[in-house]
Amino acid sequence: MGDRDSRHQRAMQTLKERVDDKVAGATEQRGLLLVFTGNGKGKTTAAWGTVTRALGYGYRVGVVQFIKGLWECGERARLETDPNLDVAIMATGFTWETQNREADTRACREVWAEAERMLADPEVYLVVLDEITYMLKFGYLDIETVTRAIQNRPPEQTVIMTGRNAHRDLIAMADTVTEMQETRHAFNAGLQARRGIDY
Repeated sequence: MGDRDSRHQRAMQTLKERVDDKVAGATEQRGLLLVFTGNGKGKTTAAWGTVTRALGYGYRVGVVQFIKGLWECGERARLETDPNLDVAIMATGFTWETQNREADTRACREVWAEAERMLADPEVYLVVLDEITYMLKFGYLDIETVTRAIQNRPPEQTVIMTGRNAHRDLIAMADTVTEMQETRHAFNAGLQARRGIDY
């Protein structure tokens, strides 16, 4: 075995030992709180990927879409016939289109009632609160209401929250926070969102 191969084998053995130690140390089992935030693309797509994974194992899943619900959504279109998937959509769509705070607040609170129902149901394995960060930023929901529902959910339930500028309290209570960083975005160069790729 050459010197480079020997170094590689030693490095991989060290890596394996570290990974094995981490796996052995991970003994707690419970639902998680995941936050997908940041200015980069892919937060909702990542959440739908996890929805697909959970449905693939036969788990019940709830998705609440606070902003993009009236848009076409390829993932939702593909998965919505699954009997284990429950989707609730905020009726007003993009809040910057409506420009009506009262109507947006009312629509948000109506769909939040669906989210609270899902968050209280021990049969629902995964709940996605898509673009909820905007609801907090614009004041349609208060952070205490959201954190209380998250903290009181069934212990086996996982929650994914998506959106830019996640509230510091959500980040503090999350088990996993992933920040999508934008390096370049096609839209900023004048390219339209593409069906089947962007939505």
